[in-house]
Amino acid sequence: MPISLYNSLTRRIETFEPGDPGRVTMYLCGPTVYNYVHIGNARGPVVFDVLVQLLRRHYPRVVYARNITDIDDKINAAAQQQGVPIGTITRRFTEIYHDDMAAMGVAEPDIEPQATGHITPIVDMIRCLLERGHAYVSAGHVLFAVASFARYGALSGRDPEELLAGSRIEVADYKRDPGDFVLWKPSPPELPGWDSPWGRGRPGWHIECSAMSAAHLGQTIDIHAGGIDLLFPHHENEIAQSTCAHGGQLFARWWLHNGMLTFEGRKMSKSLGNVLVLHELLQQHPAEALRLRLLSGHYRQPLDWSESGIRQATSTLDGWYRVLRDMADVDVPERNMPVPQGIEAALCDDLNTPQALAELAELADRARRDRSAVAKAELLAGAATLGLLRQEPQDWFRAGKNEVDTTHIETLLRQRREARECRDFARADALRDELHALGVLIEDSTEGTRWSIVKP
Repeated sequence: MPISLYNSLTRRIETFEPGDPGRVTMYLCGPTVYNYVHIGNARGPVVFDVLVQLLRRHYPRVVYARNITDIDDKINAAAQQQGVPIGTITRRFTEIYHDDMAAMGVAEPDIEPQATGHITPIVDMIRCLLERGHAYVSAGHVLFAVASFARYGALSGRDPEELLAGSRIEVADYKRDPGDFVLWKPSPPELPGWDSPWGRGRPGWHIECSAMSAAHLGQTIDIHAGGIDLLFPHHENEIAQSTCAHGGQLFARWWLHNGMLTFEGRKMSKSLGNVLVLHELLQQHPAEALRLRLLSGHYRQPLDWSESGIRQATSTLDGWYRVLRDMADVDVPERNMPVPQGIEAALCDDLNTPQALAELAELADRARRDRSAVAKAELLAGAATLGLLRQEPQDWFRAGKNEVDTTHIETLLRQRREARECRDFARADALRDELHALGVLIEDSTEGTRWSIVKP
């Protein structure tokens, strides 16, 4: 069956047709490694990991690149604050990022280019833009002239003036136009820098991805993906500089953007103090539950993150693993089972993971009823497409979490609530102790009672 994907550039769902079916290329904007990533940064790698695996089932060769930004002003600031070279910062957080992605079940990309390893192709691309009249040198900077690219703004669907009014654009006296963006900037002695025809300096953020993508995937790629927050200015600028550097060639056939995460209905931001660090969440919850939660909404839509959502994801996995545990004596066929048709159809429909999960739930119900080898194999094959049910059931239930009967817990909570309403506090305390013995943490508030499972 054909794969259909929403293309942000054309703003419609289109049947995916790569330029070369024998070599499908995909690039995902990766992290800037100066600190731990937050849970929102994990959504793209998780959902597009599912897409890459889907593409691999349909095409003989897929080349997938996910970059590491290891030169950036935030990295410089962190290194100066700690009094260490930037490499100390970037190596540490790159390793942590790799560990966290592995825990989330995200497969390694085929290529993981780092910006500092691509200074020569970056300089070459900037030189080409200067020669073609799309860039200029000013006060030690090299800047892209936005006015030189007539199609600037096509990705976001707005004219340049409207885009600039609603974005954080650096206004500097060395720019000809406020929207012009930096390709190369000078580096003072205390900051990292590389020699170039324009003096010692370092690349701007946008040019890094364009150069790395071209170096490893070619001048035109099939899919460029990233968070919706990167659509402007990062992806818009990538299109402009890549198209101009390559003589008008199309940069990417498909642009895919995942929606942002909110936290209990509010935007995640440092100012609100509600940014959730992935590394910490992995210490608090099963990694598969985090992955399931990220896949529970359609990738293009916003997704609200909440403790209740994680509890629900964990409870769902409890049920599926319970099916597999109860079928431990049922041997599955040795040959690899094909992906169940309902799940494959859902994923081919613009990566509809909510529908795929609904299909997976039906497979679990069927396996519970039939207890057949085929039903169990279909459940495992379907889960594998989503990176779920990766463990042995005994390992899931042994991995620091208690298997509990949620219906029983809700019954005890209801009885405790009724006892408190009747002012039978001795009974309420006894029920609380019973819940604690089950590993249930209770949090009473004016909005009601929340509960969660405490790791032993």
